[in-house]
Amino acid sequence: MALTGIEIYKLLPKTNCKKCGFPTCLAFAMKLASGQTELAACPDISEEAERSLTAASSPPMRLVTIGTGERKIEVGGETALFRHDKTFSHPAALVVRVRDTASTGEVSRMAEEVTGYRVERMGMMLGMDGIAIQNESGDAATFAVCAAAVIAQTDLPLILMATDPLSMAAALAKVGHTRPAIYAASKDNIDRMIQLAGEFGCPLILRSTNGLGELAELSEEASAAGLEDLILDPGGRGFGETLVTMTQMRRLAVKKSFPAMGYPVITFPGEAVSSPEEEAVLAAQHVAKYGNIIVLDHFSPAMAYSLLTLRLNIYSDPQKPGEIEPGIYSIGEPEDSSPLCVTTNFPLTYYSIAGELEAGGWPSWLVVCDTEGLSVLSAWSAGKFDAERIAETVKEHDAASRLNHKRLILPGKVAVLRSELEEELSDWQIMVGPSEAMDIGGYLNQNWN
Repeated sequence: MALTGIEIYKLLPKTNCKKCGFPTCLAFAMKLASGQTELAACPDISEEAERSLTAASSPPMRLVTIGTGERKIEVGGETALFRHDKTFSHPAALVVRVRDTASTGEVSRMAEEVTGYRVERMGMMLGMDGIAIQNESGDAATFAVCAAAVIAQTDLPLILMATDPLSMAAALAKVGHTRPAIYAASKDNIDRMIQLAGEFGCPLILRSTNGLGELAELSEEASAAGLEDLILDPGGRGFGETLVTMTQMRRLAVKKSFPAMGYPVITFPGEAVSSPEEEAVLAAQHVAKYGNIIVLDHFSPAMAYSLLTLRLNIYSDPQKPGEIEPGIYSIGEPEDSSPLCVTTNFPLTYYSIAGELEAGGWPSWLVVCDTEGLSVLSAWSAGKFDAERIAETVKEHDAASRLNHKRLILPGKVAVLRSELEEELSDWQIMVGPSEAMDIGGYLNQNWN
């Protein structure tokens, strides 16, 4: 059970040295109890107190790592039931399943396609996170060959899926050095699966066939055997069942601090639906409530992009909008005769207009104003995107020195600012652009010469 702020305070040095960044030891204790700082911030903590406070500074859900290197999967470590209470920290991993009954060529092609899929969104490169390999054949040698074929085509983390410990051991002999996750230990094979997880140093996935009570027993048994990196599969698959069960699990972990449920959850939306479209819908539910690893049976760029975009939205900080650094940016390779547009520093707004300018073949200059991460209309209505601020940004970054003209294109949704901006920039021509970023190319074709 996590300690309260007062209980933590009793174990602190009580010197109020401020080295932790807080004015008093009591303030630090309160922040530590709420999970808003780390114990390591106190440089004078005694070893005995540090041991006592470990529970208070550890998240109620363990952070588990699958794989190694830059593309490793990190899931769990969550401290909140709702993202508006405190930001979700580690995005749900999207994994694609292949089966060892497919030909080696087909498996290799799928592994290569999944690994190579990358898409840019708001300045970030997004892609799939891992590959699961299913021992559908039931043959150990076939499973090992399939695992070797996959690892030859990818640097993504793996999940090995076999109920037979002999098949699992054969695959681990080929790819165990990459630290794959082992799926799955059940009441029938848990002793041998625990042994394999310990031998290869891999995370172990536990699967219940009889509800959360059985899953808790498996979790406690694996933990008692010394395994720390566990992942839970409660066994349910349908829309309603997974929603209820995973909400219960998150509540038990975060609100009740129940150790047996304090691990990431893996889901399989493809096992409960009849079409790829339904799988995408159920996977979206799992991204939102509360899947940590989502194993897909179908892969397409359309499905991947939709789920990656949803994930990006859910795992952003709702209390702190993302921001682009204010300034003047070059889109493409603009010249002194190129257009000068203005926008806010809301990332989606910036990347939308920048992408449309580039796609339309219009190298341009883009003035980005500091609106504290708000979009055009939101910033305008909040008084953070006005004529004075736009003029200040243009002058501060000396936009005129980059141009052989003095024409500035204002977003169409704030056309009302035109007259005020003409007063602030009296020697500039203020043009009103389109209301939507997607229309900027056509607008420039007709109005820029």
